[in-house]
Amino acid sequence: MSTRYPFTAVVGMDDLRLALLLNAVSPAVGGVLVRGEKGTAKSTAVRALAELLPAVPVVTGCRFSCDPDSPDPGCPDGPHATGPGTERAARMVELPVGASEDRLVGSLDIEKALSEGVKAFEPGLLAAAHRGILYVDEVNLLSDHLIDHLLDAAAMGSSYVEREGVSVRHAARFLLVGTMNPEEGELRPQLLDRFGLTVEVAASREPEQRVEVVRRRLAFEDDPGAFAARWAGEETALRGRITAARALLPRVALGDAVLLQIAATCAAFEVDGMRADIVMARTATALAAWAGRTEVTSEDVRQAALLALPHRRRRSPFDAPGLDEDKLDETLEQFKGDPDEDPEPEGPGDGGPDDGGPGDGGPGDGGPGGGVPPQADGPPVENAPAPEEAASPDEAPAPAPAPQGAGSGERAAVAAAEPFRTKVLSVPGLGEGAAGRRSRARTEHGRTTGSVRPRGALTKLHLAATVQAAAPHQKTRGRTGPGLVVRRDDLRQATREGREGNLVLFAVDASGSMAARKRMSAVKGAVLSLLLDAYQRRDKVGLITFRGRDAELALPPTSSVDAAAARLEKLPTGGRTPLSAGLLKAHDVLRIERLRDPSRRPLLVVVTDGRATGGGADPVALAARAARLHAAEGTACVVVDCETGPVRLGLARELARELGGTAVTLDELRADSIAGLVRDVQGNPKTTARRAA
Repeated sequence: MSTRYPFTAVVGMDDLRLALLLNAVSPAVGGVLVRGEKGTAKSTAVRALAELLPAVPVVTGCRFSCDPDSPDPGCPDGPHATGPGTERAARMVELPVGASEDRLVGSLDIEKALSEGVKAFEPGLLAAAHRGILYVDEVNLLSDHLIDHLLDAAAMGSSYVEREGVSVRHAARFLLVGTMNPEEGELRPQLLDRFGLTVEVAASREPEQRVEVVRRRLAFEDDPGAFAARWAGEETALRGRITAARALLPRVALGDAVLLQIAATCAAFEVDGMRADIVMARTATALAAWAGRTEVTSEDVRQAALLALPHRRRRSPFDAPGLDEDKLDETLEQFKGDPDEDPEPEGPGDGGPDDGGPGDGGPGDGGPGGGVPPQADGPPVENAPAPEEAASPDEAPAPAPAPQGAGSGERAAVAAAEPFRTKVLSVPGLGEGAAGRRSRARTEHGRTTGSVRPRGALTKLHLAATVQAAAPHQKTRGRTGPGLVVRRDDLRQATREGREGNLVLFAVDASGSMAARKRMSAVKGAVLSLLLDAYQRRDKVGLITFRGRDAELALPPTSSVDAAAARLEKLPTGGRTPLSAGLLKAHDVLRIERLRDPSRRPLLVVVTDGRATGGGADPVALAARAARLHAAEGTACVVVDCETGPVRLGLARELARELGGTAVTLDELRADSIAGLVRDVQGNPKTTARRAA
């Protein structure tokens, strides 16, 4: 087994280490979601945590890690008698982003189940993670159907594998730890809520601390064994402190005054449901046990709120994570009980420097140890910089100003109007792309539309087709009684139709003809609404803007609608309308994306009033020629017509015809638009046929 980087050697990252240690003390806290930029030791810290967890007693020979003191009565390897078992190290099971459903939940041999009535079950990763850690790196890139299984297992503590009425159930209670880079897309709210705590991490901007990170990492890579031995004493001390905190945890008292503060805090930040209250209570209790106290204080509640609420208070995907700490302090002060009731710390762990072990981690010092002891030859490591001192990751620069002579001058960015629920824009036909919620596609989940011979492992049996294939051969197979003899050649895989996510590429006109403040505000509100729709339908998005003399790829295709919304908000306006340049830039982007991800179908959304006033000697003809390139390749296109006023030229609808797509006005884009509804009904072939009859 390869040597893992020691947990106590991680430099800085106080909040991250504290959140992980609290889950080690109390697994009921519910896991950790670690959000941050690439290269910030997220995975290193999580993998190091497994080495600190106490050994787990298991029933000897049980593949599902049953507890010998209270074995699962429904265990597929059972029934087990209570009694002594064996101990093994706590497991950390990693779920790869590209894992199959069978790899996650396990697989059932359908042929044996149908022909012999035997449940031949091969456990998956959920079974292996039972009573341990399930670690998902890049959790935001997981397929929807895998996320659904994770949600079910996290909610019920069990995993069910079903194939056409044949089912197997086993216990699956695990500590869910995920890491993600927000630039690559956000998580579904249902999965976000399943993580007990969340931590935002960023690389330190302090040169001394960065030097220490590099020094330790190079020392570890040169000789992992020697480096780990150097930190063995600190690791042992920290492991002992976790064990002591676990033993103290049942004796920690959670008073009514503290419970009132927890409830008031959750109400003040308008979090949904009651899970936040429960997680905060468990986290505050674990904080007290970690500090060696038997009663929870207001400071524990404050620290618990900072860890448990940021990912739950977001009202939309465009809201920035985090808490208003002034509001948090006001709420805690308003509902604070008698200060004389606050107990004094008991025994070791009172936050003092002689606390024993690497880092005391009391709630007063804001971390799992107030920093990690440096190497013998390394400089002391200061605490991580305050959040306000760290530069925000990947801050998008404002687009360049329009060149001289480009027409009307550049105007300041205009705020977007309130987003609304939009009509469903989809790509026609049947795709085979990534699972999502927009266009029709052949998927692993959805309604059954037919059957085929399986290629590889059978996952979704079509029972009727299998029986139909096996029935003609029963006499030749020697069947003499009731039942059906089924062989592998008879098995049929069900074909299913569901929905896929698309690449939605926005080409937004930011020229002078669009720059009236009221109109541009409405345009930004419409694009923001489409971005919100793309987030909900699991699409990738890209953003092209065109103004002045050229077009710019403001955001390469990504799963992060947050990034697209941020760039849209800063979009300045003014200048001529190089419509052809915008369409040609979109053509180049889509060509590259087809090579990268050929199964993800594109949807081009052009937001413009259709006027072409820049980009060449004959801008209208150039725009028409560029539009016909998209039509020739069959790209699904929608033009959002932003023309306003009593006299309308209809240029956007003419552009839609050249693109081979459709046009909708800003009003028709709304899902509850009467005009859009009338047009949809009039354009429905069935409605037209009934009216003609």
